[in-house]
Amino acid sequence: MAPPGESELEYLKRLVGQLNDKIHELEGKASSAVKSVKDSVTPQQQLRMILVGPPGAGKGTQAPKIKEKYCVCHLATGDMLREQINQKTKLGLEAKKIMDTGGLVSDDIMVNMVKEQLENNKECRDGFILDGFPRTVPQAEKLDAMLASRKETMDHVVELQIADQLLISRITGRLIHPASGRTYHKEFHPPKKAGIDDVTGEPLIQRSDDNVETLRKRLGAFHSQTGPVVDYYKKKGIWTGIDAAQSPNVVWEHMSKVFSKMASP
Repeated sequence: MAPPGESELEYLKRLVGQLNDKIHELEGKASSAVKSVKDSVTPQQQLRMILVGPPGAGKGTQAPKIKEKYCVCHLATGDMLREQINQKTKLGLEAKKIMDTGGLVSDDIMVNMVKEQLENNKECRDGFILDGFPRTVPQAEKLDAMLASRKETMDHVVELQIADQLLISRITGRLIHPASGRTYHKEFHPPKKAGIDDVTGEPLIQRSDDNVETLRKRLGAFHSQTGPVVDYYKKKGIWTGIDAAQSPNVVWEHMSKVFSKMASP
């Protein structure tokens, strides 16, 4: 009932106004609380990890899940390098100059590219997934030194392990939709119509380097490079191996257990 001297309509309008004011007040408090929680994340509560695995082991399947669940950035060093070169940054220009002469980009440049992302990429505030780096023990040591300068340490190194022969079987059957990056497999995950993308109806391709001879060379290089790096992190006690021959969902379950402490309040 409206108070004396105030019509029913005016009374209702006043109530609605008061309710709106209260809603805005509560929304503001909730927003501040969320921001406070995010801003209070300490280096110890962040997730900093390296995802190791040969081509075709499933890093491209697992990394986006980790990124989404733990709100971290995914730093694929090959992509970072191309981005820096395309944007003609100082680091990108240095790297391009070396690459144009057939040289290998120095460890310092690669570590500084990672550092630049950690300092300027908002997605990296709560941690990161490194993919494709470090490839050598000196790179791992420089990465540790850079993190130490930020009062941070590496939390986990997860290696997706799978037999070469199974990998070759996986990759030689791989089909790709170039525009979106969607992947299929002739045997394990075929498109609804052979050779055609399910979503767009456009033709799928097979990468030119997805052949047995090229793969054997790539896998040989991967094992010779990665072995010492894996040993380096095993000695630090932060390495975990996961059987990547299992289904992606089972691999994810095992990986989630590795990070279970991160999910605890």
